[in-house]
Amino acid sequence: QICNQHNAEAPNLEQALHRMAQTEPNLDHDVSWFLLPSYWAKMVVALISFLCFANSYDGDFVFDDSEAIINNKDLRAETPLGDLWHHDFWGSKLSSNTSHKSYRPLTVLTFRINYLFAGGFYPVGFHVINIILHCTISVLMVDVFSILLGGLQFSNKGRRLNLAPKTSLLAALLFAVHPVHTECVAGIVGRADLLCALFFLLSFLGYCKAFRENKEGHNFSMFWVLVSVILGAIAMLCKEQGITILGLNAVFDALVINKLNVLELIQKLLRKDKSLENVGLLRKGLLFRITLLMSGGASILYIRWRIMGTGPPAFTEVDNPASFADSLFVRAINYNYYYSLNAWLLLCPWWLCFDWSMGCIPLIKSVSDWRIIALVALWFCLIGLICQALCSEDSHKRRILTLGLGFLIIPFLPASNLFFRVGFVIAERVIYLPSIGYCVLFTYGFSLLSKQAKKKKILAVAVLGILVINVMRCALRSSQWRSEEQLFRSALSVCPLNAKVHYNVGKNLADKGNQSAAIKYYREAVRLNPKYVHAMNNLGNILKERNELREAEELLSLAVQIQPDFAAAWMNLGIVQNSLRRFEEAEQSYWTAIKHRKKYPDCYYNLGRLYADLNRHIDALNAWRNATVLKPEHSLAWNNMIILLDNTGNLAQAEAVGREALELIPNDHSLMFSLANVLGKSQKYKESEALFLKAIKANPNAASYHGNLAVLYHRWGNLDLAKKHYEVSLKLDPMAPGTKENYNLLRRKLEQLQKKGS
Repeated sequence: QICNQHNAEAPNLEQALHRMAQTEPNLDHDVSWFLLPSYWAKMVVALISFLCFANSYDGDFVFDDSEAIINNKDLRAETPLGDLWHHDFWGSKLSSNTSHKSYRPLTVLTFRINYLFAGGFYPVGFHVINIILHCTISVLMVDVFSILLGGLQFSNKGRRLNLAPKTSLLAALLFAVHPVHTECVAGIVGRADLLCALFFLLSFLGYCKAFRENKEGHNFSMFWVLVSVILGAIAMLCKEQGITILGLNAVFDALVINKLNVLELIQKLLRKDKSLENVGLLRKGLLFRITLLMSGGASILYIRWRIMGTGPPAFTEVDNPASFADSLFVRAINYNYYYSLNAWLLLCPWWLCFDWSMGCIPLIKSVSDWRIIALVALWFCLIGLICQALCSEDSHKRRILTLGLGFLIIPFLPASNLFFRVGFVIAERVIYLPSIGYCVLFTYGFSLLSKQAKKKKILAVAVLGILVINVMRCALRSSQWRSEEQLFRSALSVCPLNAKVHYNVGKNLADKGNQSAAIKYYREAVRLNPKYVHAMNNLGNILKERNELREAEELLSLAVQIQPDFAAAWMNLGIVQNSLRRFEEAEQSYWTAIKHRKKYPDCYYNLGRLYADLNRHIDALNAWRNATVLKPEHSLAWNNMIILLDNTGNLAQAEAVGREALELIPNDHSLMFSLANVLGKSQKYKESEALFLKAIKANPNAASYHGNLAVLYHRWGNLDLAKKHYEVSLKLDPMAPGTKENYNLLRRKLEQLQKKGS
């Protein structure tokens, strides 16, 4: 649909616009750079962007990938697709008090598709999609930058003209190889930013298409304006930042389509100038289109608000300490300091870190802090650019600077803490979209320097050197994102004061069995943040396993004192108290854990062990039954029930429980073994033998499996097979309890039989 508001100027307008394109100042004129046809320029950008991040394709699931992908039930086929629209990014219900409130159902849907096509959690497919997305976005940036730097002009056939082929290629290359993008590309969770950016750019390009018939805005396509709004909504369903494209489209419409001079407009409004109608707000349909964009944006936000609920996400002081400061002055100063650090990461992306919270950036609490210089420098530069963008007599310069600042600032607003508290100090992923504005400003600065420079080729070589360094930095940073060990260790030199960095290094070491090294990092995490309850809990667990029970108890008691609803710490404290034979305290700790986490199968399992130690068999069985109800695949709880019933002579009940367990977990060899023991005692030798053999096939090196099968054969009278399995058991474990005695009894019996036979 085309909205025709004024047709008087339609004849020969496109030819006039084409002539205007030749006379308008051209950034490419003084720039010494590669001039390639559009197709080849896009191929080069795609290739280089691929080279930057190609080595991340076979990386592991790292950091937040575990929660967003591996532990996210929304990816599994058994979860209804409709649940994605009521859950947050991490798979929690949006209505839950613990929800992060990050609503990105389309991103989660792509994860689910990845999971289904791969047939499981295989990271290669996830990484490949991220790399493809970044390459696609980088290619689109050639078109976007050609509009931002060269303006929006169409040929008389309606084809958009690229009036800045050299500078748009340079800007797209700067974007493609920027190292700050590594987190988005190499970290699978960064797909939210990539998908958001993709639809963000498509919305912008779609909005530009609305003026293909008439660039001045007299005629515009309502269809493409609405498509732009829909694409903006899709971008927001990938990540919250996507909604900002509607504001940028409005800015673009005013500055490029309507050539609005903001300073002139303000002056006329202040003077109540009667010539205000010449600005063309109504004549060119700008006001109508902006109203359409804002109405669309408001509707999208309202729908999201209704789905999300009114409650804000619950963040803690360690996530964003500045937002918890009592003083408005301290909050304002630190927010601005964070902005300056984000700007520095765009200018010099050398010090990159997966997490900037927990003391990584100490708060500025007074004006005597030397770091104030950074935010002064930031605002000095911003004010200078804003003044040039508003006051310059060169309309070309005004347009580029305003658009550059718009793309730099507007997409960053959701992460600025201005409208709501965010759950981070600095997050490199949120700079993905604002880096578009940085690339515009950098390229424009390069063109100005080229205009003044006598030796333009030296300047071009310097910029080429920056690109090469950035490619190398991207490759290095991508390799660090390939595994958690490399990622976490890379952060130690960047943020040595970050307790979470030390915690993650320690956790990674503990997972690999290196407890001694893990203890060192956990202790450092607790030293840096004396209220870091998760570090205390993990350290207490390791000390418990090393039988250093007193210190473990102190740490876990402190953790639950700091955070009384920390269910895991209560359970671990109960395990320690049980080991110290303080049974009443242990029981109380277990029930406190269950009080704070109603569905806690592991806690019921440990409570059952406590009751078994106290010979409270009925209570133990009930606790283990609760564990299996909450978690049907809880093998240890099933096993303990079978063994307890077996030991107390309840063979029929033990057999029934064993069969129930194997129906739920048919491939668990430990359950086969336990049930085989019960069946053997019930003289169901054939069935018992079959289960023993199946368990041995699944775990051939378990000495007890061979030993108990030998006992079965011994009872059954199959002495040769009994002798064979006794010998295998003793070979696997010469100290196996009871096996040697049973073997000696069998040998004596065989000798007696031989004597009788002779």
